[in-house]
Amino acid sequence: MKKLFKYIPVIFTISCQPVEKENKDIIRLVTVDPGHFHAALVQKTMYEHVDSTVYVYAPAGNDLQLHLDRINDFNSRKENPAHWKEEVYTGNDFFEKMIAEKKGNVVVLSGNNQKKTSYILRSLQNGFNVFADKPMAIDSKGFDELKQAFETAQKKGLLLYDIMTERYEITTILQRELSMIPEIFGTLEKGTPENPAITKESVHHLYKYVSGTVLTRPAWFLDVSQQGEGIVDVMTHLVDLVQWECFPEQVIDYNKDILVDKAKRWSTDISRAQFKEITKLDEFPSYLTKSTGEDSSLKVYCNGEINYHIKGVHAKTSVIWNYKAPEGTGDTHYSIMRGSKANLVIRQGKEENYKPTLYIEPITGDSAYGTVLEKNFATLSTKFPGVELYKTDSGWSVKLPENLIEGHEAHFGRVMEKFLEYLKNKNMPVWEVPNMLAKYYTTTKALDIASAP
Repeated sequence: MKKLFKYIPVIFTISCQPVEKENKDIIRLVTVDPGHFHAALVQKTMYEHVDSTVYVYAPAGNDLQLHLDRINDFNSRKENPAHWKEEVYTGNDFFEKMIAEKKGNVVVLSGNNQKKTSYILRSLQNGFNVFADKPMAIDSKGFDELKQAFETAQKKGLLLYDIMTERYEITTILQRELSMIPEIFGTLEKGTPENPAITKESVHHLYKYVSGTVLTRPAWFLDVSQQGEGIVDVMTHLVDLVQWECFPEQVIDYNKDILVDKAKRWSTDISRAQFKEITKLDEFPSYLTKSTGEDSSLKVYCNGEINYHIKGVHAKTSVIWNYKAPEGTGDTHYSIMRGSKANLVIRQGKEENYKPTLYIEPITGDSAYGTVLEKNFATLSTKFPGVELYKTDSGWSVKLPENLIEGHEAHFGRVMEKFLEYLKNKNMPVWEVPNMLAKYYTTTKALDIASAP
């Protein structure tokens, strides 16, 4: 049965101004099948020139209700509440209804990845801009469809952009900035398979807190045929950062600049009790039975590693999913860029109180390096007021002022603001599209290699 109804938020702000519907500069969001919590995080804040009414098309069910509950939480918070109004259509023909009604001009996609690439392409073919959560493709077939999507976007003058939140993490930003100061970093090493020039490792947890509450995972999130394996999912962020940091604002052609040397994948095993704890379901759905082992645990291939060459530089990226982080810890990130004068290292372990910390570790013990570092670091501290150098046993660490430290959830607003800037000014850099293609070529090619008999 199809339904059409309006979801009424609990709280409205008095300062909310009515939106001029006839204003062509107004952005109207359309959210399609929001099965992942990232769909709500895009709406954690309000944006200038974005209509407060969002049109949601999705099948009725728990995924939709959780999304609406999160939006309602944002509208109901005491400090700086949002004032979104969600108009919701449910029914099996939700996507076709969205196309037919065309109530908005930007489609937001963050949910089940099995059909995401198809949704991206069809949305563009029907005149919508698309703001999509990663991954935009989870296999080689999807990559071919994604290429067609970018071609369609170009022909129709539309914008297709993915949500790369990690570019807004301050230690990563500073790692990139320091790598572009030759006096501090030197030049990027070429590296070897055994000792890559750049290594990035991300550790995540299935049991986690979002906006202060334990996240309920949809059961399909644990089905790699729907969510995608780890090597094509979270790995997208790491491959993106390798490109963004090592070759800033440079076009990467996947046909000639990328060579995947080897890749591997492995599972995280989830017990029935753990499955119930994170999904609130008593039994595995039928589509998960193919992934159960002899001990009745669920084997989720959410871990992966890629060793590859990019523009002649050897890189390694790794994604690991554990069930639950030890008390007082959380998701962690490790990164090293090896330069001819110093290594730039991000660590997030016990010594750092599980907060990402950037280190500058010189290659030699040259006493003059400290003087050169302090002189050139002053340029960086002007651009990022409040950053300071602290001496360590192996070099220096970078101390950050509180105003530069943002949580992961805040980064979704940053990416949305960048997307809106590109949409309004039509000024997306020429390297973004080829580099998105290079990124998804790398991950889907790696999956082919890791999955080969």
